[in-house]
Amino acid sequence: MRRREFISLLGGAAAAWPVAARAQQPAMPVVGILDSAVLSPDAALAFRSGLSEAGYTEGRNVGIELRSTEQYDRLPALAAELVERGVAVIFAIGGPSAPAAKAATTTVPIVFSIGGDPVEMGLVTALNRPGGNITGATFFTAPLLQKQVSILHELVPKAAVIGFLVNPDDPRVRADIGNVRAAAQILGLSIHVVEAGSENKFDTALASFIEHNALGAIITGDPLFFRTGSKLGGLAARHGLPAVFGSSQRGFAEAGGLAVYGASVYDAHHQAGIYAGRILKGEKPGDLPVVLPSKFTFILNMKSAQALGLQVPLHLRQLADEVIE
Repeated sequence: MRRREFISLLGGAAAAWPVAARAQQPAMPVVGILDSAVLSPDAALAFRSGLSEAGYTEGRNVGIELRSTEQYDRLPALAAELVERGVAVIFAIGGPSAPAAKAATTTVPIVFSIGGDPVEMGLVTALNRPGGNITGATFFTAPLLQKQVSILHELVPKAAVIGFLVNPDDPRVRADIGNVRAAAQILGLSIHVVEAGSENKFDTALASFIEHNALGAIITGDPLFFRTGSKLGGLAARHGLPAVFGSSQRGFAEAGGLAVYGASVYDAHHQAGIYAGRILKGEKPGDLPVVLPSKFTFILNMKSAQALGLQVPLHLRQLADEVIE
């Protein structure tokens, strides 16, 4: 295990899951967390609240162990560690983590919280009856891409080219590019795709949009971008780039990003916690329908719009759940 991952395991787990495995009793079931980024406090809170709703409290009747990495090629090895550990359930956070968990075991129950389509990703055979040892919740980023393109087009109507920032290591990246391209073509737009698989590539990526005459950009909901949303929002503001973030995270808009539109990731993690608890009680994951998003967040930063010289249509302001003045 790489030093960064080892530190994350020892330090990050201790911070996010204060009781953790060291407080387990011999017969206490353990939930293993497989995360394709460093676990955020919000994700920890959401999952633990779901477990609690299902009757499980960490340290009292369930233990939790975390395996996390920002290097997606390390996920299969970390998934195998959890299987070897004999965990009762694996909670896979993010699109890269879920396939790694599925490949690691056909017997240990898996609950995922992802942004992709679990059927297209080959995780489940059907949403209403997943089958096998896996189920979970999705915040379905793909169907929302068309709406994000539409919002950006209304905010920047003069744009003939829009940028699309993706992580090349995300397994759904090609499908997302196809969806954005199709949505852009309907509006008579073309897209310029830029890849960024690490934070040190963000600044160059956003500068590339400007160089290629992209007057606005969509930032996809990759786990790396979720974790670094505030940084991306600040960079977008610094480059004078109108950007819509495919997430429900307020931090992007707070840091200077123009808009946020996405399903609630918190709700998906919370539902995963409920499902993990139900599975611990004996239910089969294959019988639990994949939960689809029901709550969406639209945030507009009017300060950024004014700094960018944009006129925001009144109906968008009325549709927004929050307007940052």
